[in-house]
Amino acid sequence: MADLTSEFLGIKSPNPFWLASAPPTDKAYNVNRAFEAGWGGAVWKTLGEDPPIVNVNGPRYSVMYGNDRRVIGFNNIELITDRPLDVNLAEMRQIKRDWPDRALIASVMLPMNEDVWARLVPMIEDTGADAFELNFGCPHGMSERGMGAAVGQVPEYIQQATEWCKKHARIPVIVKLTPNVTNIVYPARAAKAGGADGVSLINTVNSIMRVDYDTLTMFPTTDGMGSHGGYCGEGVKPIALHMIAEIARTADTADVPISGIGGITNWRDAVDHLALGAQNVQVCTAAMVYGFKIIDDLTTGLSDFLDQKGMSAVSDLVGKAVPTVTDWQYLNLNHVDKAVIDQDLCISCGRCHIACEDVSHQAITNMVNGQRRFEVIDEECVGCNLCVSVCPVDGCITMQPMTEGTDPRTGRPIVAEKADWTTHPNNPMRDSN
Repeated sequence: MADLTSEFLGIKSPNPFWLASAPPTDKAYNVNRAFEAGWGGAVWKTLGEDPPIVNVNGPRYSVMYGNDRRVIGFNNIELITDRPLDVNLAEMRQIKRDWPDRALIASVMLPMNEDVWARLVPMIEDTGADAFELNFGCPHGMSERGMGAAVGQVPEYIQQATEWCKKHARIPVIVKLTPNVTNIVYPARAAKAGGADGVSLINTVNSIMRVDYDTLTMFPTTDGMGSHGGYCGEGVKPIALHMIAEIARTADTADVPISGIGGITNWRDAVDHLALGAQNVQVCTAAMVYGFKIIDDLTTGLSDFLDQKGMSAVSDLVGKAVPTVTDWQYLNLNHVDKAVIDQDLCISCGRCHIACEDVSHQAITNMVNGQRRFEVIDEECVGCNLCVSVCPVDGCITMQPMTEGTDPRTGRPIVAEKADWTTHPNNPMRDSN
């Protein structure tokens, strides 16, 4: 079986699955249960100065559901830990003594004042924590106080605060990045310039989930008023993967170790993060929705996948997909794919035809020789794969490369061979512009 043992910044854990800094890591009771279940590590819920902050005493979460009421997105307005610092530090120290083989990371959020960092960093480090994670990502509440995303959106602040932590810390420093920026590479560069040993991303996305349809106020509210919060869960995974890949494929940040966060619910999600450049992954929302026992599916699924691929360790998977991420301008415009419908699998629901007829290229029939039948009209098909996306039967419609002939749309010869990545202008990574 593949070895799931993970090493990130020299920190070893029995598997690459850590709990992210969030309610599941708010106290020793939770973290102890998580480690008993089999999690490889935990990032303690973000610590701040005393006196502790005050959270709202009311609804903190709102949810986006699928049609089957499955949670696909999660919004929260909870702030960092509201427990006294000394209580948190005592519990962290005890957890590290009880679980020496697990990663324990101290998430911190401190003001832009070096004196505070100089005072608290050694105190927190004394718990035996394996690393710091600097929370420069929280988009609500703390950002209004000049911390969290207020720091993470300004590269100069990221660099300065990272330098302060590195100056007073002996253990590795991870910078947690906010997705609430236009280009994630700039914050990553700033973290590297400040001496960060690695980065983690993404933190939550600024959001308002919905309104209350009876009162027409936003939801949730505290005494009739509400605030934007942080969006997480399955719905943010594509955003996270894009940002991880951008850091991993850009020349001057490609050597920065990445801890991937965002939408990891099953082992496939973990594969996505790892293959696109993350060295380990952090999970929050899925644990909040389904409990700590999901670690069994995560570890078993990842191990089986690595076995199937002939990979002996998690490190064999890390970054495998990065060389295939490029800019649009470098895509092979001579390559042609066409949709193919497997008539044995087709249930004649007509969804492919309706989608293609109404909003695409009118390339799928609904009648052939007077009979209800769905077939692709090759001359009209542009290979957009909308039909594949809406088909309810897995594998019924597939995209097939056309290997010879002339593209009926352009008259150009079809080039079937794949791009040569060894000489590709954007491989193995783009430049730093």
